[in-house]
Formats: sequence, structure tokens, C-alpha cells
Amino acid sequence: MAKHKVFLSYSKADKVAVDKFCETFGNTFIRRGMEMEGDLIDSTNTDYVMSQIRKRYLKDSTVTIVLMGKCTWARRFIDWEIQSSLRRFSDGKLPNGLIAIQLWTSYNTLPPRLNSNRDSGYSKFYKYPTSNIGLCNMIEWAFNQRANENLIVNPRTRFINNRT
Repeated sequence: MAKHKVFLSYSKADKVAVDKFCETFGNTFIRRGMEMEGDLIDSTNTDYVMSQIRKRYLKDSTVTIVLMGKCTWARRFIDWEIQSSLRRFSDGKLPNGLIAIQLWTSYNTLPPRLNSNRDSGYSKFYKYPTSNIGLCNMIEWAFNQRANENLIVNPRTRFINNRT
């Protein structure tokens, strides 16, 4: 299987768990996305932030993995990253495949936009992988799912603030 360029979407509150995920499985994908150290887009203009997410981080990725922690479902940046991932690029590039992976078994509330795409069949929600092969299969499924972009549910409405 080919290594895919994967955009990781996660809450900064889960950075330690995300780093462990990358350390454990980093050889199964090519990481794209924010590293969180001074890498945030400093603006209150949602459209500008989303354009920068696409330009800086999503541009050559093909799959988005949302790493689910305690507050991931409520974070506005996560919603914006998912919305950006599900849009076709201006150059015609297909939207990203989309999956969610639990960082801990107790965290299973999906962001609404991701949940809608799971319900439509475009994305899936997985438990933490037990092997590199397991993660590769998850990523490959999401990559192949891009051909089913008609299943994408991506309303323009987006989070303005984080939810509680």
C-alpha cells in the first residue's frame, strides 16, 4: 500500500496523545497539518482562516483524520478543518477522505459535521488502531471513498465559537 498524505485534525488539549499516535504510527502515512507550536492562524475572519487551512495544510493531503479527544467535538477549528477537507479544490482536486479515530475509548462524541458524513456513509469512526496494518486499511478506505463525493454532507453553516 502507498503512503498517503494525511492531514491530522485535533484539539491542542490532546497534543500529548497525538504525539504518541504519530510516534507509534508515523511510518504508515505522511503527516500534514499544524504542529501547534506557533503554527496557528491568528485571525477572527473565518473565511480567511479556512482559506489558510486549505492553502497551508490541506493542499497536497488526500485524507483527513480527526483524532477524537474529550473536547474535539466542540472545537471550532476542528469544524473548519473538516469543512475545508470536504470541499473540492479550485484546481479540481477531489475532497479529502475523512475518518475519525478515538484517542481513548470514552471519547465518542463526534463533531456534528463529521457525524453527518458518517451517517451518509462518506466517513467512518474507528477505535484506536491496534497495528500499522489496521491504520493503513483505515486510511486506504478513506482515500478510496473520495470517489463517492456525492455522499458528502457539508453545509456552509459553521461554528462561530467553541461549544461547551
